[in-house]
Amino acid sequence: MVYLIGTIGFIGGFLFGQLLLRHILHDRSREEIMKMMEDGGARLKYGVINWFFAVLGAVSFVWAYNRYFF
Repeated sequence: MVYLIGTIGFIGGFLFGQLLLRHILHDRSREEIMKMMEDGGARLKYGVINWFFAVLGAVSFVWAYNRYFF
């Protein structure tokens, strides 16, 4: 059951990261974003934001599950 909770938290965190990136990049055009993603530093920065929230979501869901259901 912990694996299921962790997977749900990971997906939820990933979706939250996508929403955050959408909010951060909302004033840029598609061409600007594609040009920016050619730069390795920008690609790493924006990629890490999304994966950070995905892992944070998984960890927090598993922590909450262990805390409140066991």
